[in-house]
Amino acid sequence: MADMVRAVVQTGPRQMEMREYPRPVIGPDDGALLRVEACGICGSDVEQYKGAMGSRGLPMIPGHEPLGIIEEISPAAARRWGVSAGMRVAVEILIPCRSCDRCLAGRYMNCKNRVGSHGGFNPPERAGLLTGGYAEYMQLHPNSIVHPVSNDLPAEIAVMYNPLGAGVRWALEYGGVRLGSSVLVLGAGQRGLAAILAARYVGAGLIVATGLTRDARKLELAREFGADVTIDVEEEDTVARVRELTGGDGVDVVLDLTPMAQQPVRDAIEAVRWGGTIVLAGLKGHKEIPLVTDALINKALTVKGAFSVDASGYTDAIKLIESGKFPLEKMQTHKYGLDDVEHAIRLLAGEVPGEEGIHVAIMPGR
Repeated sequence: MADMVRAVVQTGPRQMEMREYPRPVIGPDDGALLRVEACGICGSDVEQYKGAMGSRGLPMIPGHEPLGIIEEISPAAARRWGVSAGMRVAVEILIPCRSCDRCLAGRYMNCKNRVGSHGGFNPPERAGLLTGGYAEYMQLHPNSIVHPVSNDLPAEIAVMYNPLGAGVRWALEYGGVRLGSSVLVLGAGQRGLAAILAARYVGAGLIVATGLTRDARKLELAREFGADVTIDVEEEDTVARVRELTGGDGVDVVLDLTPMAQQPVRDAIEAVRWGGTIVLAGLKGHKEIPLVTDALINKALTVKGAFSVDASGYTDAIKLIESGKFPLEKMQTHKYGLDDVEHAIRLLAGEVPGEEGIHVAIMPGR
């Protein structure tokens, strides 16, 4: 095995460089060494790359949607996780302390004393470790949370566990979408498509999806995945079209999955019915959005912020992938090696003329 490990490091806005790290040695009380097969690129990776998320935690190895093979594992981690060397696992983003009151109550996503994260911000004491998925190998902390995934699936399909988990959780758990619900999905990226799949799976009555003119392929796929109506927001007024479709009532649930855009939040408030639910999951780069809060009150709305994916969401997503019931390969549009990470991010950002990415995966072995 190689003594050095390659990893892509972000040092500043639109600044990426390849670095080498010593191959970690896993001791008896450590976690595990993961050989990264694939790592999905998230919309937040795009915003981090552009600098919209700030410089906190830089330099860092991005990539918070890793999938890989356990190459080495400590006895303690093997007992805790119920996995062994040679198994394929999906790795959750956050590394909780596992012992604070929130963790013990099952609310580990809001852990008071989190150790760090995979592919995100880490405290100074974890500097220099292989923490992100844009690398040949990752060091998994003993407190990491992993989920076994079938080795029979193509890695580029299995690695969709994160966006699918988000779509399932945000639509069904936060949004409460169920049989007969009417749903508006703002944004037809990979998480929007996953939400459409989830909504159709439980029998939603009306599913409407939006996108930009350049999102024509995504909107086509949205219809294939179960959307009844798609709206090009540059050609049609979203609120007017939704009111037309619902006899003026509005939809039961609105999911805003658009990155950085402010108008969809205002559209969500106007397009949801009285007593309906709005789920906000699209990060806006800490920008302030002027809102008339009287509308929230007078329409008796429920507004929920959706943060990441929890263990149940990942488990459901992995089951969905392993079922083979859905044409997920149609979402997977591009695969790149470590040398092309920056191009891959720019492609997902819509900055590569003539190419459109939906799900883009980094595969370090390519």
